[in-house]
Amino acid sequence: MKKFIKIFSLLSLMGFYTVEAQQVVKKDTLSGTELTITMDSRVSDALAAIEDRCAKTAVVKGPSGIDDDAPAKPTKIFVPSRELTNAEICRKNPRILGFKIQITTVKSNDEANEIKAYFRKRFPNLKVETDASLRPNYKILAGSYFSKQSAASDLAKIKEYFKSATPIQYRVFCAEAK
Repeated sequence: MKKFIKIFSLLSLMGFYTVEAQQVVKKDTLSGTELTITMDSRVSDALAAIEDRCAKTAVVKGPSGIDDDAPAKPTKIFVPSRELTNAEICRKNPRILGFKIQITTVKSNDEANEIKAYFRKRFPNLKVETDASLRPNYKILAGSYFSKQSAASDLAKIKEYFKSATPIQYRVFCAEAK
């Protein structure tokens, strides 16, 4: 019987709170996207009142005795014009136009696999891949870089073994790039 009373009181308490709740659709102030929230109508009314007070300017009565309660222009958000950091770029777009080092171009897939194996032995910390978009030729590409300058140190090391190595523009995963 005690369990029945506990369950009944818990269910009635939950029912009481859901009866008062309603779905409210609000607009985001920065991007304007819609947000649906389930909340009590009294909380919704309190939020609406606070928003109304924020939208109005409180001007002290001047010499003419006029009190302006007109809605003010929304404040502009100042975004400094600066170059975005790599982390900010990656958040916006996970795949960007960066650079890879083209080691060489070969005529067959077997040759490409041999060169990749040789490259992995010499440079185990660099990712190497084959691009077969120019069949029957295969490009062997290494690394992922944001710019030519960031690829320069690895390029100098690679050129000791592969004289034809050169940086090329290529789509790279932002998380892998240096």
